[in-house]
Formats: sequence, C-alpha cells, structure tokens
Amino acid sequence: MQARTRWIAHLDMDAFYASVELLRYPELLGLPVVIGGGRRHQPQAGPDGARVFARLRDYAGRGVATTATYAARDYGVHSGMGLMKAALRAPDAILLPTDFERYRHYSRLFKAAVAEVAPLIEDRGIDEIYIDLTDVPGAQDSMGHDSTGGVRALAQEIRNNVRRATGLSCSIGVTPNKLLAKMASELDKPDGLSVVTAAEIPTRIWPLPVRRINGIGPKAGARLAGLGIATIGQLAACERGWLVEQFGRSYGRWLHEAAHGQDDRPVATHHEPVSMSRETTFEHNLHAVRDRDELGAIFTRLCEQVAADLQRKGYAGRTIGIKLRFDDFRTVTRDLTLPQPTAEAGTIRHAAGLCLKRVDLSRPLRLLGVRAAALVRHASASL
Repeated sequence: MQARTRWIAHLDMDAFYASVELLRYPELLGLPVVIGGGRRHQPQAGPDGARVFARLRDYAGRGVATTATYAARDYGVHSGMGLMKAALRAPDAILLPTDFERYRHYSRLFKAAVAEVAPLIEDRGIDEIYIDLTDVPGAQDSMGHDSTGGVRALAQEIRNNVRRATGLSCSIGVTPNKLLAKMASELDKPDGLSVVTAAEIPTRIWPLPVRRINGIGPKAGARLAGLGIATIGQLAACERGWLVEQFGRSYGRWLHEAAHGQDDRPVATHHEPVSMSRETTFEHNLHAVRDRDELGAIFTRLCEQVAADLQRKGYAGRTIGIKLRFDDFRTVTRDLTLPQPTAEAGTIRHAAGLCLKRVDLSRPLRLLGVRAAALVRHASASL
C-alpha cells in the first residue's frame, strides 16, 4: 500500500481586522477603510442618526495603519504605513480605531470552528494557523493514493465552518508541508482555496518571486536580486554548493531546500512563549518632564496589561524590560532580572521603573513598551 500523503494547510483570515470592523459597520463594505490611530476616531452619530466616520485626510499624528481593506490597498495603503502618508494616497478613506478585544474574540471563534473539523492546529497569531489534515477522515482515499479531491473537500468544509461561525472569509493553502502551504494560501486571495501537490511545484511555485518564501527577508531578497535571481524557479536552478558559498552553510542549504519545496517541520500544537509585551506609539511626542503624568499613566497601564496577559495565560516572568523610541527614531531597551518570577502588576511596574531610571530621558518619546521574558509556568513561580 502506498504511503499516506502528508497534507498541511495554512489558513489566513482575509484582511482580518478590517473585515471584523465591516461586520460592525456593514455600510462601509466595498469602501477604502484604514484601521489605526486613537480612540478619538470612533464613529459619531449624525443629526439624522446615521453614523459619521472620520476621514483619513483629517488625521494628524504619528500613528500607523494596522491594516486596511482591499479597496484601500488598491490605493497603495498597507499595514505599517504611517497614517499621514496613507492620507496622501487615499485621503477619502474611512479611518477607524483598532479594537483588539473584538479581534481576539473573533480569533477564538474562527479557531474553534476549524478545530471542529481538524483538531491538530498550530497557532501562528491572531489571524493565521497551520492545520495538519493528514489523518483527518476524508483526506486520504481508500488506497492511500495522492488524490486531492478529499483534502480539497475538507479544506472547503473548514472554510464553510469559519464563515458560519464568524461571518468572515479566509484563504487556505493545502500542500505537503508548512513552507509550501504558507505560499499556497496567498495564491488566490481573498476567499481562496489552493491545493498544490509536490508535482505542481515547477508550474505553481517556481514562477513566484523569491520573497514569497517565508524566511527570505528584504536583505536576502536584495542580495538574490543582485545575483540575478528573481523567481523561486531561478533559485531552484542554483547549485547547492554555490548558494552555500554566497550565503553560508546553513542559510545556503536552506535556500536550496526551500526553493525545491522541502520542509519537514511538524505542525506544533503547543508553543511555550518566549516573552509577552505591550507597547504603544504616541499620537504626538511626549516628554518625561513636561508630560510626566500622562506618561506615568500610560506606563502603569502597559505594566497592568502585561500582568493581565501573564495571568490569563498562566505564566510569570523573571526578566522585566522596557523599550523606548525617541523623536529621532533611536530605540533603547533595558532589562532587569528579578530574584523570583512574577505576574503581579505592582512588581512589574517597580522593576520597569528601575529600568527607566537607567535611560537618559532628555529627548521626547514617541514609543513606550514593557516586556516580561524568561517565562515560567505559574506552578513554578512564587507569586
């Protein structure tokens, strides 16, 4: 009997934050909408009772776009872009504030819907997961042949479940491994389903740009471009030894394997977090002396949020740290290791405050963050 085919799916929610907001404001469907900025951009009730939305052209500040609808992306607006820059590209776009509690709620809903069909899930963040479909009933035919019909039907069932549970669409790529699945989920976005077999790598994967491989970043992409390598197929045509000479033994070998669609990583159903952090970028620069009260309140709130995250997930941190970004974009971090791990807001606030005293605060700040690292389970902590 032929060996069972390995089937790994990558599910990515389509424009997740923006799509969640469109459930709340269906009148914005099809319009360019950007999510970001502060709570002052909440929609207001007009004289006739209809909602009045903030426009991107009226924004002033240093916030960045968290995400945007596909209509806004058509104007060149993307996540991480400064809202002032986005306003130049799409001045009439609607501006909505982020609502992470609501996004986390819908994240839990879609993951539960997936688990009803396929329980082996690797959580990769608020809007994406990997799913091992190999042993899910229906993924393999009775003879164990490499047939895509069963696994395609399973993936469609997952998509249907997600839509019923959330009202949202997702895109799924199903392939023999995680590396390929990540690329396949982007082939037919939004609301797409792509199944790619190993035999289809030359026709469906090799024509893609090298940056589509998760693990080839801007620097490596630029280096490959300088060597005349633009597509995954061109990378696959390179000899392993030559890639090792150009990029070093480990990364060169990985580039060769990735270009040929080789990846044996399992779907990890549990991850121990390395750290937990909260940070905020200010709407306008704040000074440690002039804006001491405002900064102090923000600092305390960040510490409380980190403590709440630790307690909710059952961890405590031995190392507490801070992150500061000044008006000249210089970033500074400081850490302090405690005698005992903690998940208490007061202890975190005290330790983070000691870190803060080790930084020259003469320049205005644009970002402040608090972090807990060296995490242990609550049972191991003295709280």
